[in-house]
Amino acid sequence: MFIGGEVLISLDYRSGQPLYRQIMEGYKRLILSGAIVENERLPSVRELASMLTINPNTIQRAYRELETEGYVGSSPGKGVYAMCSDALREHRIEDIFGTISAEIQKLIDMGRDFEEILSQISASFNR
Repeated sequence: MFIGGEVLISLDYRSGQPLYRQIMEGYKRLILSGAIVENERLPSVRELASMLTINPNTIQRAYRELETEGYVGSSPGKGVYAMCSDALREHRIEDIFGTISAEIQKLIDMGRDFEEILSQISASFNR
C-alpha cells in the first residue's frame, strides 16, 4: 500500500503466509511504531482491497482480527481506526521479551554459553 509515495504494507504473494496475516502484521508494525497514530482512520475495506488488488473479504478478515487483538476499532459510519494505547505497546514489548528469553533458553539448552549468545547478538547489530 502506498500513502504519500511511501510503501507502508507490502504483500509477498509467494510467501506461505496468508495475505490477511501479512496485512495484519503490516498494520501491527505501523501502529506500534507510531507511523499510524491512535485514532487515525485506516482505508476502508474497499479502498484497501482496490489499492492492494485483492479480495475485500481478505481485508475484512484482517481488520476483524486486528480489532479482536485490540489494534484497531471500528464504528458504523466512521470506519476503522488505529487504537494503540501505551498498555498495548507495553504488552507487545513483554511478549517480544518473552519470546527472546525462550529462544535464548533453547540455545543454552543446546549447549551455548550465555556470553557467546550475547556476543553473537551484539555482533549482528554492530554491522
